[in-house]
Amino acid sequence: MARVIKPSEKSRSSRIKITVGRNGLRLALIALSVAAVPAGAFGQGDVGRGKYLFDAAGCAGCHTDKKGKGAFLAGGRPLKTPFGVFYSPNITPDPGLGIGKWSDADFLRALRHGIAPDGRHYFPVFPYPSYTGMTDSDLLDIKAYIFTTAPKATANRPHDVPPPFGWRFLLPVWKALNFAAGPFQPTAKQSVVWNRGAYLVRAVVHCGECHSPRDLMGAIQTDMALAGTAQGPTGGIVPNITPDRKTGIGRWSKGELEDFLDSGMLPDGDFAGSEMGEVIDQSTSRLSTADRKAIVEYLRTIHPVVNRIAAKKKK
Repeated sequence: MARVIKPSEKSRSSRIKITVGRNGLRLALIALSVAAVPAGAFGQGDVGRGKYLFDAAGCAGCHTDKKGKGAFLAGGRPLKTPFGVFYSPNITPDPGLGIGKWSDADFLRALRHGIAPDGRHYFPVFPYPSYTGMTDSDLLDIKAYIFTTAPKATANRPHDVPPPFGWRFLLPVWKALNFAAGPFQPTAKQSVVWNRGAYLVRAVVHCGECHSPRDLMGAIQTDMALAGTAQGPTGGIVPNITPDRKTGIGRWSKGELEDFLDSGMLPDGDFAGSEMGEVIDQSTSRLSTADRKAIVEYLRTIHPVVNRIAAKKKK
């Protein structure tokens, strides 16, 4: 922390030291808050905190094939994308067909770098480009919870993805061009609440994975992040959630946004359906009120992007 400086010492360099000292303390406080589940939410133990983060990240939705009556977290859910159909893997603690033999290092490497224990690179339909922003403690808490669930000996289903998108050997090249690993870095000039919201949106809840358009290589267009797309994960429209007043959520009040994340109710009284309905049911409605408020705080203050989305006409 910066020392106290007498008035006579107020040179330009001393003012810089004061600024750096305060910003350093602020960043430290923000970094602690970013990884923190609201105080008092749980007792001691990583599993309870891991369950909260597991729900926030929507792990069950992707890794459970409900329509196919698959077992919890046993994989097999088809994820239809513009690049082909991917099937989620078994992440139960089964030692043979799940992740039961994974060490903490294996788990961190998979979610932060997109690399399997055997060295294979994961396709970015697994949202490790977002999960890489999570702290080690948050990721390992999720692992602790997953390892309390029932193991299921369910084999993974091969992806149905045409070339070149199904060529795994090209993934290191894709990563070199489109992926940067590393935990979320808080912004010193923003509030603790804003940074918590940014951490949730960018990393844990990974909103941008669905709400952002992608280029021909399947990488998110960073200048259009959260601006919506007509080619969502299942080929449908995903809305613009930047605060643009005409094409985004700029006209929504704080209360309307918070209610939407809690219950799925839209400002006109209708309710979200399809994939977003699932996200609300299994993820955002299970967040604390403070975390939903943090998400809203962040979304309302990011740069608005004009992107009027229309469904493509079928031929």
